[in-house]
Amino acid sequence: MRGVFSGLAALALVMTVSGAALADDDGDIAKGKKIFARCKACHTIEEGGPDRIGPNLHGMFGRTAGTKEGFKFSEAMIQHGKDGLVWTEETLDTYLEKPAAMVPGTQMSFPGLKKEDDREDVIAYLKSETGAE
Repeated sequence: MRGVFSGLAALALVMTVSGAALADDDGDIAKGKKIFARCKACHTIEEGGPDRIGPNLHGMFGRTAGTKEGFKFSEAMIQHGKDGLVWTEETLDTYLEKPAAMVPGTQMSFPGLKKEDDREDVIAYLKSETGAE
């Protein structure tokens, strides 16, 4: 009987740790908002918001790269879109790590977010604020 309880306790611990790891994968919206403050000089996120140096990001998830109407993208970004780049959590994570490495010739001069947690947090914030489903 003691072995059963030990096994159940171990299983509960594994489930708790796994659940915490899964919750962590979603990112922290509040932290993401703080990190996104660096992006506000170039991007807006509200529906109908203006483009700045960079495009408004509302509705970006699921959109083909380089296709937001009314914004003049670099030829490199347009070509990546033609080649099939669509903005998802995964593609945005790769891009935000080092934009120029993913899209050489991009006009985005931002060097990137090295920390995976920072990227997850920004993506969680963007998903919550840009109409992502």
